Amino acid sequence: MRADITSSVSYPLTGNFLAGRLRENLTRDDLSYIEDLIEAVEEHEDGHRLLARSRKTDRSTILVEGYILRTIEVADKRYITGVHVPGDFVDLHGFALKRLDHNIDAAGPVTVGCVSHRTLQKVMHERPGIARAMWFATLLDSAIHRKWIQTLEQLDAPQRIAHLYAELHARLDLIGRTVTRALRTPFTQFDLADMCGVSAIHANRAVGKLRELGIAEIRRGDLYTNDWSALKRFARFDPDYLYGPGPLKVKEDWD
Repeated sequence: MRADITSSVSYPLTGNFLAGRLRENLTRDDLSYIEDLIEAVEEHEDGHRLLARSRKTDRSTILVEGYILRTIEVADKRYITGVHVPGDFVDLHGFALKRLDHNIDAAGPVTVGCVSHRTLQKVMHERPGIARAMWFATLLDSAIHRKWIQTLEQLDAPQRIAHLYAELHARLDLIGRTVTRALRTPFTQFDLADMCGVSAIHANRAVGKLRELGIAEIRRGDLYTNDWSALKRFARFDPDYLYGPGPLKVKEDWD
């Protein structure tokens, strides 16, 4: 189910949180409580590192606008292990871990809302239902991460890139941002390479293959296609792992 279009009006900072998934099972009081958790709003430019690996953190952030990357750097090589879209609580797991084994970086300009871990501790005691919803969000990140591992094992480079955009298309649709022909991102060719575990040259060839097959064209990070269904078939994309509509959707009796 798509997010209620009034969510971004009534809840401008958290209206996309779990939209299309568990959000419909939360009460208005729950949604207002979550909105009021945001203690600060920040805007950052492309490439800004919101949290560095091993740096102690005392807050978690929800992405309001833009894209955020999870990255790991080994020697001179960067690996992108995840992409976040608006509504994602990017580093809730930092509440328990305090130090992450990866970096949190802005991809393009971003707006984030910040919640202190002291406040999250109160949520654990005062609102266990909301705490469970946040746990669900963290487990959803894990499900997406598992799928990324699977695509690296099973798909070739053109399919991996197609799968990345198919996933983003589905995730944006869940929060009510339906994409028709053009899915716009700030991703560079190097970003695509680091997401798919290939060299920049290999990524460029994979992008060319998508164009040759007539499935999609990617220009400066923006993907253009006239047939999302064909692209998803090519990528072998099955959205069930996103826990939206389908057999894994969380039902009304989730609590």
